[in-house]
Amino acid sequence: MGLFKSKGVVYRPVKDVNLCSDSTEFYIQANVKAPRMTGILVKVFTWFLEFPIFGALLLYILKGNNLIHKLITNAELEESPLYVPSHHFEDHKEKEVKSLDSASTPQEQVQLALECLPPSSEKAHNGTNPSFSRWTIMDYSRAYSSGDITPLMVAERFITAVDESSESPLPMAFFINYNPEDILRQANESTLRYQKGEPISVLDGVPVAVKDEIDCLPYPTTGGTKWLHKERPCKDDACCVKRLRLCGAILVGKTNMHELGVGTSGINPHYGATRNPYDTSKIAGGSSSGSAAVVSAGLCPVALGVDGGANDYMNLTDKSISVGSVRMPAALCGVVGLKPTFDRVPHSGVLPLNWTVGMVGILAGTVEDALITYAAISGEIPSKQPSSMVFKELSIRDIKLAKYGKWFDDCSDDVRLCCSHALSNLQDYYGWKTIDITLPDIEAMRLAHYLTIGSECSTWFDSFGEKHVAELGWDARVALNIYGGFSGKEYIKAQKLRNRQLKFHKRIFAEADVIVSPTTGVTAYSIQDDALKTGELDYVNGAALVRYSISGNFLGLPAVTVPVGYDKLGLPIGLQFIGRPWAEATLIHLAFAMQAPLEESVMSMI
Repeated sequence: MGLFKSKGVVYRPVKDVNLCSDSTEFYIQANVKAPRMTGILVKVFTWFLEFPIFGALLLYILKGNNLIHKLITNAELEESPLYVPSHHFEDHKEKEVKSLDSASTPQEQVQLALECLPPSSEKAHNGTNPSFSRWTIMDYSRAYSSGDITPLMVAERFITAVDESSESPLPMAFFINYNPEDILRQANESTLRYQKGEPISVLDGVPVAVKDEIDCLPYPTTGGTKWLHKERPCKDDACCVKRLRLCGAILVGKTNMHELGVGTSGINPHYGATRNPYDTSKIAGGSSSGSAAVVSAGLCPVALGVDGGANDYMNLTDKSISVGSVRMPAALCGVVGLKPTFDRVPHSGVLPLNWTVGMVGILAGTVEDALITYAAISGEIPSKQPSSMVFKELSIRDIKLAKYGKWFDDCSDDVRLCCSHALSNLQDYYGWKTIDITLPDIEAMRLAHYLTIGSECSTWFDSFGEKHVAELGWDARVALNIYGGFSGKEYIKAQKLRNRQLKFHKRIFAEADVIVSPTTGVTAYSIQDDALKTGELDYVNGAALVRYSISGNFLGLPAVTVPVGYDKLGLPIGLQFIGRPWAEATLIHLAFAMQAPLEESVMSMI
């Protein structure tokens, strides 16, 4: 199979495809039958790929065996290509929302977000000791305003905690770079503002970490490599970082990430494997691994990541693709992960690894903190669009949740039972309806997304020539070799499938408010010592981790993951909502809504 031209699929017109629960569309499960590779095996595989004639033949066979020839290369479909998932602004006429004028400052947007928070979010800890829980943005703001602590005190403790977390024998590898002097300088300036009674916003003095894919002075932007900052010096803050500075946030450093975002584990051979605070023997997930872990560990209430920058280096052999680079690690580390609509947050100052699928996203300990940070970094709606953005206030009713059962259940038993239970609680608590749907061609969409993200990453890397190949980790070298094997024909077919899938999703959103699914198919898996120096090609786990994240990146849709429980080992599980373009307000509301039934469920167990 793969040596001869295979017959391609003839896709029916979108209008003729049944999306109801009784559809005859076939759901293709990932059929992963490949060994985990590390160490010398990864190196040998890389050498085979880099050998000109044998490498080309190997890639051709892999494409055939993994249905790329059948579902994409030789497929017939009538849709025109969609190269960029930009969406015309749609006024969803949502009730109970507040609008933000694009001329508003980040501080004004943050203040308006505070007015949208439920009253419970403004309450203190009700006498509980805050040292036993993660501090929120409002915890910091209240403590600073009362004088109980100062930003300078927090900065000093933060630096001590990071130093301790970096010590052997089990370094957490949260950060690639952080500068104690710069952190203390920012903290001292914030402390003086509070002493004068002039804090800039509730974010003033709050520690915020930034993924090392986003420009943030005085740090170099490495993208998880040892060389990129030499080719592309960081000369200014990214737009999202500038907006946080205007709110007084303390930018505490650049978090670790999977090298060039090309993996699901967060194991970086140059800067270490980021470990999961729930179990330090487990992965944090990629590629925004450090950002998820520092929030989970309570070092920062929020951190910035980039959702869509991660790609599974061995997609062609493991049936998987790593997207959801914010949502995936957020779910594995038990925090909130918010990916906005494509173009909602300005992308200037972010590495152009995957320019039509990547989006700056937020990792936060609470939905409230995600909302506040989202308000701070959101920019103007793209040109020729209305200039307002919406935030959901206290409640909305009559929510309709679309669920594709075969896809929803394609996960581990622990994940399936936990997410099903959370969804059932939502229905019982609010009376919301679940609509059974069919989402066709999910496997074809996965492959089309992989072709897109791989082609974009390969094109970007080609601008540096061959001089840095030897400086890459072995798993990253495998990724770039595979990416370079895609043709222009395959890229265009992938964009046709992007357009086709967007039409399917629009039909679903005409009937439902959001699509609901687990965030990952499995919980965090173990870090093996043999992967620390070379990285790993873990086909089975990679496929399961990324199963539910593709449409948010490929189609530019907003999505949010919320922690809803734990597996038998006590590892976090996330539930995901995927929304219409520009419908972040609805997603944030749903994330808030998850909290009430969950809190009642927890209280009933005490």
